[in-house]
Amino acid sequence: MSDPDQLLLLAGGGHSHALLLRRWLMRPQLKPKRTAVVLVNRGSTALYSGMVPGLVAGLYSHEDCAIDLRDLCQRAGVAFVRAEITGLDLPRSQLLLAGRPPLQFDRLSLDLGCQTQHAEGQLGVKPLEPFLQWLKQAPPSLTIRGGGAAAVEVALALRAQGHQPELLLRGEQLHLGSPAANRAGERLLAEAGIPLGRGVGPERPADLACTGSEAPPWLAASGLPCDPQTGRIWTEPSLAVEGHPRIFASGDCGLIRRDPRPASGVWAVRAAPLLAINLKRSLEQPKRALRPWRPQARALQLLGDGRRRAVAFYGPWSLGPSRWLWRWKEAIDRRFMAGFARTGAMAAGAVMACRGCAAKLAADPLEGALARLQPGGDCPPPEDAAVLAATSTGGLLLQSLDGFPALLDDPWLNARLTTLHASSDIWACGAQLQSVQALVTLPEAAAPLQQELLFQTLAGVRSVLDPLGVPLLGGHTLEGRDGAGLALSLSVNGSVDPQRHWPKGPLQSDQVLLLTRPIGTGVLFAAAMAGVAKPQWIDAALETMQQSQAPLVELLQHYGCSACTDITGFGLLGHLAEMLGAGQEVELDPGAIPALAGARTLLEQGQASTLAPSNARALAQLDPGGGVRLSAPASAVDQQLWIDPQTCGPLLAALPASRAEAALEHLGQLGFAQAAVIARVLIV
Repeated sequence: MSDPDQLLLLAGGGHSHALLLRRWLMRPQLKPKRTAVVLVNRGSTALYSGMVPGLVAGLYSHEDCAIDLRDLCQRAGVAFVRAEITGLDLPRSQLLLAGRPPLQFDRLSLDLGCQTQHAEGQLGVKPLEPFLQWLKQAPPSLTIRGGGAAAVEVALALRAQGHQPELLLRGEQLHLGSPAANRAGERLLAEAGIPLGRGVGPERPADLACTGSEAPPWLAASGLPCDPQTGRIWTEPSLAVEGHPRIFASGDCGLIRRDPRPASGVWAVRAAPLLAINLKRSLEQPKRALRPWRPQARALQLLGDGRRRAVAFYGPWSLGPSRWLWRWKEAIDRRFMAGFARTGAMAAGAVMACRGCAAKLAADPLEGALARLQPGGDCPPPEDAAVLAATSTGGLLLQSLDGFPALLDDPWLNARLTTLHASSDIWACGAQLQSVQALVTLPEAAAPLQQELLFQTLAGVRSVLDPLGVPLLGGHTLEGRDGAGLALSLSVNGSVDPQRHWPKGPLQSDQVLLLTRPIGTGVLFAAAMAGVAKPQWIDAALETMQQSQAPLVELLQHYGCSACTDITGFGLLGHLAEMLGAGQEVELDPGAIPALAGARTLLEQGQASTLAPSNARALAQLDPGGGVRLSAPASAVDQQLWIDPQTCGPLLAALPASRAEAALEHLGQLGFAQAAVIARVLIV
């Protein structure tokens, strides 16, 4: 494939964009050539709206209804950025994001979904995520403002779950599209025992609003032409925004001015093929006319009653409720979702080499090469950071080097994680960061794209350093060859008072070993590459990995830490071995070692990082005389977890046993609630 020279941003993970990705996945020749593509969405999953009422009614699980956008992007060769979109800078062609730098674009496609209209003082059904979270603690009796199909379906779904909803209408009638549909809706509500409050004004408060939809307010504020009633973007029949040929809009946030249609998943789905054609034409043949679209005038609507029945509405006609209509609706919905699942062949493909710290060289060739450098001599003991010299104030100057091929295809977040990972070598010595230099390897691409990649990477580095007041001094840039991707390495410097400097050992007999957070990143990201990790597991792992451990230096010093290391590529046992001196022994508690959500499940399924087999040599420590006793039997899954390579892993600190409980309480206050004492020192 030729090097990319244009950047297409897909803003939002709505149905049109999800189907666009699936289209590229199944027919790669339809994807625009010489174009890098990035999807930006607030969450790593997108809920299929057709199944949400069934989810509310308890007929489906969240997993049944969720499209895994991160995995879909990975398979389609699209970068995924999880971020909240806050605005659009049209003059600079930038998409604005919360808490991170904007993203540049050559073409922009908007499929952002919508939010509930006129929801002032009430919780809106959309966006769906806050509504679904609220449902977990929803009161038994509640009121819903709205009289459209969505309000009726939500009320019926809540009733099926045991709630007692009341529907509040602004007028006297439901608004389901026709008199026949209104009568059918009223029959369903009456059968379910759901009362209707007619002619209810805004003075009566409601628990929930389901009063139509509107586009995110920042769209109108951006200067794009928008419908004054709903904020939806006016587009040409080609889906290009009026007056802005480089920007497209589809789904619930777009509206063809000459042929408007309601915000509905039906039209969002039908827009995807045309969007694919016109994005490709716009990028590859910008002088060629875009294809126009005249969407169908009517759409069949199947509305579930929460009890495995459905009614069908089409124009003035209504049919049902009946169970066969529900079975038909369910078959349509499940077929739609099945189109996004990995096939068996995809999931069982060739093993992909892991990235991040799991791309570390295995211990055997590393030690062999170092031994050859000093024939007949001993290699220096491993330390997290080398002591270079004393500073003018009597402190020690430390230096460390770390880096790896990009773990993620989001350059900003990847750089943030790499910086946190590299900095942990300094923190594990009890030191504070002083300065950083970066070596960035960029893939071959057009100069503007390389500039954007470099900017996002350096901004990600600074997102860690700036809050600490640490300068990024500079560094070096390279261009990769033969398809090499983004890589980042960092030279990290720190300083520490000699009295507060932590080596890796020796340990003392009155000490325990405290692990500052859970482990399991290696197997999680290996499983993500194979498409078998749940998206919520990866989200939770990334949240943990992004938490800076800089505040722990002062905390651990306060509680008497005298030896420390960070758990990275060689896993818990591999790095624990570096803390043990001759004749030293610890007792490890298998049940105390915390794991990230999903890690144990994946290990039970046989998933593992590609570095784990070489790390398995550290299991010899569990043999008699190996330095590690167990306080209880350990399962095979336990042992695999202990050799799992970590990126942004925890610190492992030796503290006086008498102060460990207070240290854990303090760690919890700083947000490290899963920190745990995992071992005690037996012999010194």
